[in-house]
Amino acid sequence: MAHGEWTRRDFFRQSAVFGMAAIGGPALLAACSEVPQSGEGNTLQRLKDAGTVKIGIAGEIPYGYTDNGKVTGEAPEVARAVFRDLDVSGVEAQQVEFGQLIQALNAGQYDMVAAGMAILPSRCANASFSTVDYVTPTAFLVPKGNPEQIDNFDDAKAKGVAVAVLSGTVEQEVATALGLAKDKIQPYDGQPELLQALLDRRAYCGALTDISLRELLKQNPNAPLEVTEGFTPVVEGKEQIQAGGFVFRKADNDLRTAFDAELKKIQQSGEWLRIVTPFGFTEDNVPPPDVTTEQLCSGK
Repeated sequence: MAHGEWTRRDFFRQSAVFGMAAIGGPALLAACSEVPQSGEGNTLQRLKDAGTVKIGIAGEIPYGYTDNGKVTGEAPEVARAVFRDLDVSGVEAQQVEFGQLIQALNAGQYDMVAAGMAILPSRCANASFSTVDYVTPTAFLVPKGNPEQIDNFDDAKAKGVAVAVLSGTVEQEVATALGLAKDKIQPYDGQPELLQALLDRRAYCGALTDISLRELLKQNPNAPLEVTEGFTPVVEGKEQIQAGGFVFRKADNDLRTAFDAELKKIQQSGEWLRIVTPFGFTEDNVPPPDVTTEQLCSGK
């Protein structure tokens, strides 16, 4: 069977995209309307009055995606638990390209981003991040047997292989910072396109978090690919820790503060681990105390 035929039938069917859907409910048919731009201190009350929060996702397994019309994933499910404790029972989601998530947030298309977004100084300059939600190493998706023995970005640079990444992700930034040739870095809008590039052998490997790649392979068990051991990239002598969080507009301090308080509660109670375990997360992904949003935003 040709790789292209297998991918279209198996992968795209399982990763069908719905422009907007309610968690636990059917896909919404109407086009997305802009979120009212509340002034500082008003957003949380607006959400409580409405009983619904709108989140942005990128269709990335296992962080935030649709499955048979239902929006699910680590970030939407954690967000749903947090907002339930904040007396906001409804959660709706709009899917956009990963690289456009913050821009669309600031344009008022939704109230927050729940997409497993890494906390980086460049992103902190344009939005506010929650307390750290999780940590995870980077990994590569490679052909079975890994004939080129590519286990990290340095190997990819030395061997001159093409690396597929998602547009706007930390993996793309790291590959560029480590000096991989521009024509060897292939950005794609989503996981289906990244997978197709590997199956078509346009790229030798794909770089994402190890959680993403393990779940991607789990969804596509017949793909002739495997996931390398996770690693932490080092850029200019500093470890590039993959730590993700939820994203808010800078003016929405009330919402972010309230969200952080409830997120910390479910992390400390053990409920967070119960929620995220079905998506491939383990105790190893619990953020250590010394990895903070402030530290990650400062780049120190």
